Amino acid sequence: MTFEEKSCAEDLISFINRSTSPYHVVEQSNGALPAVPLFGAEGIRARQCYYFPLYNTGTLIISIGENPRGPLRIACAHTDFPCLRVKPNPVLKEHGYGKLNAEVYGGMIRNTWMDRPLSLAGAVALRSNDVFAPTLRLVDFRRPLMIVPNLAIHMNRKVNEGVELKPQKDLLPLLFQSDGEGEDDAQKLLNLLAEELDVQAENILSYDLNAYPYEQGCLLGCEDVFLSSPRLDNLSSVKACLDALRDFDGDGIRVAAFFDNEEVGSRTKQGAGSTALAMILEHVYDVIGLERREYLAKILEGFCLSVDVAHALHPNAPEKADPTNHPLLGGGVVLKVASNQSYAGDPEAFAVVAGLCERDDIPYQVFTNHSDAPGGATLGSILSTQIPMRTMDIGAPILGMHSARETMGTTDQMALTRLIRSFFSV
Repeated sequence: MTFEEKSCAEDLISFINRSTSPYHVVEQSNGALPAVPLFGAEGIRARQCYYFPLYNTGTLIISIGENPRGPLRIACAHTDFPCLRVKPNPVLKEHGYGKLNAEVYGGMIRNTWMDRPLSLAGAVALRSNDVFAPTLRLVDFRRPLMIVPNLAIHMNRKVNEGVELKPQKDLLPLLFQSDGEGEDDAQKLLNLLAEELDVQAENILSYDLNAYPYEQGCLLGCEDVFLSSPRLDNLSSVKACLDALRDFDGDGIRVAAFFDNEEVGSRTKQGAGSTALAMILEHVYDVIGLERREYLAKILEGFCLSVDVAHALHPNAPEKADPTNHPLLGGGVVLKVASNQSYAGDPEAFAVVAGLCERDDIPYQVFTNHSDAPGGATLGSILSTQIPMRTMDIGAPILGMHSARETMGTTDQMALTRLIRSFFSV
């Protein structure tokens, strides 16, 4: 492992530690580059980077090259991750305990969230003078605040045989103790938010909060060959796209598109199924002087990388992998192929990306689903229905996908970054 590979992995851990909700992912992303708001006073000019927020939980970062009429390249990833989301009116008081009413967001591995210190992050909407423009404040408690306790094995003798966890009963975070007499208990969360933000509780109109594991990421294994962290799916991809875009210095337009709601289907205004990216790209090309027919030609001639994590061969369950296409941690970038088009690649797109890897000596490997176990999908196929351009799905291989804590190879983040950087450079 080189110094650069290890440094890249440690930078990823730092980025993930600060990106505890989709709102914070967007805040970190927009601030990672010298980008300015797209609809600012100065218009659009060459050699400038712009961002356009997608309802606070997604963002489009657009870098304009020296000659904007050059090729269009897009790399997309998603900001959301499976977790527990707090419901409105969340406080539940039972038997002297105060819990939060929460729901499962996405396909999380539920038992991995048990007995872990959890914190809360997200956004809070406050009253303002304009009812149509409430004040939005980000919040991250950054301290252990809650826990979802397991039932002891003495009371559940079959727990090691596999026990279903029901979200409404078994996954409610424990927040405080209550003697049943405190009138403030129902306001406990609002009071916590008000104190953290230094506002009046009565000015809080709504919130969007998710629990997250308080424990931070780390390198592990002999010679630090593995990286263990929450939210590798899909913040490893977001970070690689940002690092690659920072180094772009050429012709054309490059886009890092970060969408929300991938874990629940992408069919939202800030998801890959929206027309947001197509609309913004049309605006950009119009401002730089292209006619609509030229814009459409740029779309059809463009290329998109759909960047999301991939399944690595599991050391204790190798039979779950495809017999001839099973990526390993530390083996490099994964090119994902599916004949049912849950991944968006075709032979030409595969050849282009493989060619970039071979040209620049970037390690790569191939993933296909085991034929008896259909896998998930990514942004690529959905986005390409809105922006019909050649698309290839790639990503870093990980273990424990959708666990509260996932594992990747330490060197794979650098390989992924190098590939996207190479993709943006041509």
